[in-house]
Amino acid sequence: MSYVDREHHRTQRVGWLRAAVLGANDGLVSVGALVLGVAASQSSPENVAIAGISAWIAGALSMAAGEYVSVSSQADTEEADLNMERRALERYPEEEHRELTNIYKQRGLKPELAAEVAEQLMTQDALGAHARDEIGITDAASARPLQAAGASGLSFTVGVAPPLIAMWLVPGSLIIPVVLAVSLAFLAVLGALAAWAGGAPIARGTLRVFLWGALTMVATGGVGALLGSAG
Repeated sequence: MSYVDREHHRTQRVGWLRAAVLGANDGLVSVGALVLGVAASQSSPENVAIAGISAWIAGALSMAAGEYVSVSSQADTEEADLNMERRALERYPEEEHRELTNIYKQRGLKPELAAEVAEQLMTQDALGAHARDEIGITDAASARPLQAAGASGLSFTVGVAPPLIAMWLVPGSLIIPVVLAVSLAFLAVLGALAAWAGGAPIARGTLRVFLWGALTMVATGGVGALLGSAG
């Protein structure tokens, strides 16, 4: 097997990876922090459980809906640009050829070669060539609303699981330390997995996710304790 055959780029993962990491991180941090905050306010274990489950359902649906709306807007914009480019190719093919030629010249090709490359690409797939090289739309990076929404909602649920399971398995007096420890441990795992999947340095990715998650949970727990003592 040659080096080229072994060379696997990760750009095609960007769409779903971003939604999955965001969903899991948000589920783990937001629900874990909520459980800590409610528990620190001296609420009963039953109320803590109700708050956690409610946050899980609301958060998963909200993440999926928000991701769908956001990525759908991106898809609408891409489609509008493609329609504009399609009309331009039908009405002004020579001008579009010159435009593509200039793009390749700016990238370093000689004028004759740039014109030849533009002509051959436009003969094969004019819209695809302009979408890729003029607008910047590719199959790997194009908007996929349903995929993003599904990945976001599902990953939020996966992120919610560790703090909720920990909350259900321990007595009320241990909810705060156990949920905090479990949440922080899974935050570190999530950061490492996200960095590995994206090809980034694992230590940096792990530390980034861990520190921000820990700060959120400690702050929420402190606010819950303060409000509970004030009440």
